[in-house]
Amino acid sequence: MTLLIKNAMVNGKKQSILIEGNRISSIGKVADKSGMVIDGAGKAAVPALFNCHTHAAMSLFRGYADDMPLHAWLNDKIWPLEAKLTAEDVYWGTKLAILEMIKTGTTFFNDMYWHPLETAKAAEEMGVRAAVSAIFLDFGDEEKAAHFRDEARRLFWRKDEFSPRIQLAVAPHSIYSVSRPTLAWARDFAKKHQARLHIHLSETEREVKDCVAKNGMRPIAYADDVGLLSERTIAAHCIWLDDDEIRMLAEKKVTAVYDAVSNMKLANGSFFPYDRLKNAGVNICLATDGAASSNALDMFTEMKVATILQKHMTGSPAAFPHGEVFSCATKHGAKAFGINAGVVAEGKLADILMIDRRQVSMVPYFDLTSNLVYSANGSVVDTTICDGVVLMEGRKVDGEEEIMDKADEAAQGLVQR
Repeated sequence: MTLLIKNAMVNGKKQSILIEGNRISSIGKVADKSGMVIDGAGKAAVPALFNCHTHAAMSLFRGYADDMPLHAWLNDKIWPLEAKLTAEDVYWGTKLAILEMIKTGTTFFNDMYWHPLETAKAAEEMGVRAAVSAIFLDFGDEEKAAHFRDEARRLFWRKDEFSPRIQLAVAPHSIYSVSRPTLAWARDFAKKHQARLHIHLSETEREVKDCVAKNGMRPIAYADDVGLLSERTIAAHCIWLDDDEIRMLAEKKVTAVYDAVSNMKLANGSFFPYDRLKNAGVNICLATDGAASSNALDMFTEMKVATILQKHMTGSPAAFPHGEVFSCATKHGAKAFGINAGVVAEGKLADILMIDRRQVSMVPYFDLTSNLVYSANGSVVDTTICDGVVLMEGRKVDGEEEIMDKADEAAQGLVQR
């Protein structure tokens, strides 16, 4: 199968892109071939975006429990409602999230949530890439720990059922919600399967204080003491860090994920130390978190907020420049998850967005990346391509009305149970 994108702006030049199978085979003056053709006139081709920490099916909770601090939000609102979730709820909630991501230019998400097989099923059906995690949350209860160990085994037993677009990961929720023995089991299980380990880490001041009081060390040091830190570790949030912890993350080649909107909305009391992490050599990615805390899964909004927060908090308008922001949302995510994408180049996987240059937020056209980071939102995406397959063209996604109806029905039913 071939797909030809004709006369689009590609890497600053008007060129065509030939996609053969799931890869970009050539860029430049490309001869027409039989197959699908997309007219790229008035559009720019850019790499699709990576959302490196989310809870996709929490799209069902959008607007349900706002304006609350993190621990009260979790304990009083989110966890009690999540206890009622069915597999079908997660399936439709994930489809709703993926629909939003496709329409706003994201083709990969790193997920941590219940019923992971439903998440994988939804991602497969909608044609995107995902890292789907077996979650752990035991609070020291051995019966719960045994349940989550069994769930992890069941998920990984079925890994051959999924296409290469789906990765499986291990996700101990956090150091405060998972016992040390279960953290150690998750560590060993992830190592055995060479899977990524996805965890919330150093998200709040309370987490730090409680960890010091209980374990005599800060969260990063504790995670390292348990053996959780490696080049396969994806650590979400990472906002309460001292210099020693940043050094540990760099030495262990951990990927740190910046969730600016969620951190600000939940008033987590600090901000992501971007420059210190970057200067230490830590790979940094961006993410929206779940729609229950950030309310939207638009990575364009996330890019803008992420950079503006750095400028505001550091007092430097040059902090986190737009080129670095866009790299964190594209090629840094590709690096973290071992995916041959993140740039539009020959030989790369064909995960591409077609940006409508005639959208008002894209005019005038001095600097494409600046416009994407500072002025655009997800509505500038006209076409979304993943793995060489067109998932959206002209802002239309097959089946979107059914997905919205089913997800709304699931959400309303959930809160009434």
